[in-house]
Amino acid sequence: MAENTDNLSQVRHVVLVLSGKGGVGKSTITTELALALRQSGRKVGILDVDLCGPSIPRMLSVGRPDVHQCDAGWVPVYTDAQKSLALMSIGFLMDDPNEAVVWRGPKKTGIHTFICLTVGE
Repeated sequence: MAENTDNLSQVRHVVLVLSGKGGVGKSTITTELALALRQSGRKVGILDVDLCGPSIPRMLSVGRPDVHQCDAGWVPVYTDAQKSLALMSIGFLMDDPNEAVVWRGPKKTGIHTFICLTVGE
């Protein structure tokens, strides 16, 4: 786990936007908060793990970029030339990002474990 700690050594704050209910605006709040922080001069990263239909890439007009993996994990997609807003979305890994992820049981647990280990606990 030391390598994950090194990856996050420059991260000063982590904000978790979470709800047990769908359709309450988690993605909208996340996107607006990220844009406001970027506007104030901060560098921001979003990890979008919305299994019910990731919409943040669409909100940020990112499209379907190629996502690359390196020894340290997934390489985020930057939404601007200044590289001040980075995004990694589960939607980038799906065949059709407009569909919900229909993983259940071990597969769903596995992706959550993978994301936690890749990004850091």
